[in-house]
Amino acid sequence: MRRLALCALAAFLSVGIATTGFAQTRPRITLQQMEDMFQNIRAKTKWNVDGDLLWGYFFMDPQPEKLRPLAAELAGSGYRVVNMYPSRDGRVHVLHVERVETHSPQSLQDRNTQFYALAEKYGVASYDGMDVGPAGQAK
Repeated sequence: MRRLALCALAAFLSVGIATTGFAQTRPRITLQQMEDMFQNIRAKTKWNVDGDLLWGYFFMDPQPEKLRPLAAELAGSGYRVVNMYPSRDGRVHVLHVERVETHSPQSLQDRNTQFYALAEKYGVASYDGMDVGPAGQAK
């Protein structure tokens, strides 16, 4: 298993992103979901969930130009911009950033709160969640 997508992401895949406005339209990820995810990682992988892992974070908006200044701010904060690409149906664009970090459920929940606020600051339609993999996968 190269990367473990969060149950939070899977739960949100069926919910659409608004194509107008910039309000977060998906339910926010909860602390309980973070705790469940950490338990799942412990049960299904050999990764040290209490140590450094490669955390990927995703933002979405129908207008790619809204994602560019957000990408620049995140790059300036030490995140690596992995890619900015259109979704399969072309209705939204996705910004994927990553960084090797150590998290607990609470610290990851705090990071999510920061990213929801950043999405609002830049008028981006959605902070969509994260995925995780071993730290050795950083490029």
